[in-house]
Amino acid sequence: MAEGSPFLVFVDCSAKLSSLISMKNTLLLVCALSVFCGRPVHAQSQSEERPNVLFIVIDDLNDWIGCLKGHPDALTPNIDRLAERGVLFTNAHCAAPACNPSRAAVFSGLLATRTGVWSNGSGSIEKKSPDSVLLPTSFSKAGYLTFGTGKLLHSSKQGPFDKYFATQQRWSPLPESELADYTEEELPSKGTDNPRHVVEHNGKSYVLPLNRLPSDRSPDSRKGESHDWGPWDVPDSDFGDTLITDWALERLGTAKKKPFFLAVGYYRPHIPLWAPARFFDRFEDQPAKLPVVLDEDLDDLSETARQWALEPRTAGSHATTIRNGQWGRAVEAYLACTTYVDHEIGRLLDALDQSRFADNTAIVLWSDHGWHLGEKQHWGKWTGWERSTRVPMIIVPPKNRRADFAPGGSRCAQPVGLIDLYSTLADLCGVEAPTDLDGESLVPLLRDPAQQTGRVVATLFSEGNLSLRDERFRYLRYEDGSEELYDLETDPAEWYNLAADPHHAERLDAFAAQVEAFQP
Repeated sequence: MAEGSPFLVFVDCSAKLSSLISMKNTLLLVCALSVFCGRPVHAQSQSEERPNVLFIVIDDLNDWIGCLKGHPDALTPNIDRLAERGVLFTNAHCAAPACNPSRAAVFSGLLATRTGVWSNGSGSIEKKSPDSVLLPTSFSKAGYLTFGTGKLLHSSKQGPFDKYFATQQRWSPLPESELADYTEEELPSKGTDNPRHVVEHNGKSYVLPLNRLPSDRSPDSRKGESHDWGPWDVPDSDFGDTLITDWALERLGTAKKKPFFLAVGYYRPHIPLWAPARFFDRFEDQPAKLPVVLDEDLDDLSETARQWALEPRTAGSHATTIRNGQWGRAVEAYLACTTYVDHEIGRLLDALDQSRFADNTAIVLWSDHGWHLGEKQHWGKWTGWERSTRVPMIIVPPKNRRADFAPGGSRCAQPVGLIDLYSTLADLCGVEAPTDLDGESLVPLLRDPAQQTGRVVATLFSEGNLSLRDERFRYLRYEDGSEELYDLETDPAEWYNLAADPHHAERLDAFAAQVEAFQP
């Protein structure tokens, strides 16, 4: 039942207002209850009461945004101003550190232990768990018009939206029609020691890969082409993230009175780290700072954990990047891509604020997982460490219900998960959701971000491997039984594994006892 509905308010306050039960005028009863409860109840139709939803998804974005202070050179003014309007969850984590399983968990509200979507190669949520009621479906059943564009689910269909707009393949800024002549033949070129192929766009020639690096991944696969970065001297409109913003702006301009759920999925900063050249300009005179990496960081880890760190599972290797003198350029490219996406988000927020939906729209911003840029000597995602699991997550309740929630700019340090978004939005919007979701509604934390929950959230990275996070500590268990424990308060970079420290034996056992709850 939606927060603020007559039924819920009546349950909260019936002891004080029993004398009002006999009243026949429902509207007077609702108004009286709202006075006693201190929560406004709107005498509108159900569809008018329910807020619209703007659901912003960003691919591969870690905490390198201004409001999370993950990198000193992060430039994200629009994400930052969004955080000032709602609650920033500073201890938010993905259900799985890869695109497919993370997004499957968000849109189904279920962990991989129940859906079978463990990795990017597991297959889509629609095929693996066809009985799952996906988030847009619940909103559609509740009377919402659902729109989607960009990368939302990790499949070609992109979920059960009433209207969906696709642009180009996610790894390229060029229109798909212009890629058709060379993608299949040219992409494996990075498997050579001197990869080079030339593409033409708007009368200009470009040599790919821009960074000239050979691939550490499958040389006979298109995957090898993605570990690339650099500027493109093209207009923003040549990039898919601009095109999906344009489409979303059109939806805001043409949406009717029926409440809408608008999901916008940005591709960058997913590799290849390409962005319009102007977003790289600021690094010409002031190079970006590199992450601090401890040379002996992996010495206290098991052989299994070291493999997870060193193998180029989702990008290239740290060793190759360093050997070719590309670390700094990669960091700058990641920051440039993030600022580019932030610019597009700014366009989206400006349009919403100028629309007739400005006061009655809830906004959610999240990233599907984090991203290593050399930390733990790793590049990419698909690990159980903080850099891979921690994500930006911001929830902004509708302006017309501002009095019900914590002030804008609030921060919540309690451990939460992307798995909670389904339950939270259903609760916030009065939408009926499946009763067996794995997440929890975060509406109580939106009202009081300082409350203590004592919660532990899980990130699953392949069967038998999981990472648990509470307010201060992280625990990892691998399929071979090896363990890690980190104190994020004293060791935010997770350099020192405390699993063998007898002073933490009791805490280690407490975490280990929770592992069974997240097994298939």
